[in-house]
Amino acid sequence: MYKKSYKGRCQKRNLSKCQGICRTYDEIQYAYADMLQNISEVKSFKCNVLLEGLEIGEYTSDFVCEKNDGEIMVRECVQRSYLAKPLTAKRLDESRNYWLKHGVSDWGLVIDEEK
Repeated sequence: MYKKSYKGRCQKRNLSKCQGICRTYDEIQYAYADMLQNISEVKSFKCNVLLEGLEIGEYTSDFVCEKNDGEIMVRECVQRSYLAKPLTAKRLDESRNYWLKHGVSDWGLVIDEEK
């Protein structure tokens, strides 16, 4: 999850399954976009989708995917070292609750490998 107005380094790519330009802000997002591109059950996906009406501010979900059966899948990318931070946990809870309210039950995390 990033703030809507995040100004960090951005890599832009055109991927066939991504609706619009795929903008990734870290290695986890970049690698997961490639994975989504190769998963046959994923029909299309969007990157950095705005979560409207959050109490904690304007944030985006990393990936919102549409599967071939029409089901929506949401994934948030997080570095393992940030998982224990209270603010990260609060943001992730807000994201999960937002998507549950919108009828999405397939919500999950993408975490970098242990070193």
